[in-house]
Amino acid sequence: ASPPRFPAGCAVPYGNMAAPGAVTAAAAALVQYVVLRRDLARSWPLGAVVAQGCHAALAAAHAHRQHPDTRAYLEMGGAMRTVVLEAPDEAALTALAQTLREQSIDHELWMEQPENVATCLALRPYPKDQVHQHLKKFKLLN
Repeated sequence: ASPPRFPAGCAVPYGNMAAPGAVTAAAAALVQYVVLRRDLARSWPLGAVVAQGCHAALAAAHAHRQHPDTRAYLEMGGAMRTVVLEAPDEAALTALAQTLREQSIDHELWMEQPENVATCLALRPYPKDQVHQHLKKFKLLN
């Protein structure tokens, strides 16, 4: 079967993505870290907690959409790698945000409104070896 045709001027979904298996080694090393508050997972509905992670990840990708690493990551499509970690509470999450600011690591701290509560943090996509040392004390969310 031939691929679908799109009218002239119509955006082709994932039109610039590399073919499966064509991801470069540099792009394959990219990861987006998302850090959710574990305490919220005990008191909020699962969908609400997942939404916080989605908001933070999208905000980080959007805010840094022109960065070459973000662009390469988004081009990976189904090969994108996201690591979801847990912070025990709001204090740990905001302390991580402060550390990342001090180290000039691009990230977005998602604040739930109107409560103005920090719920999640996401880094823009980075090569793992550039940021892992700042995140290694956080466990995988499970």
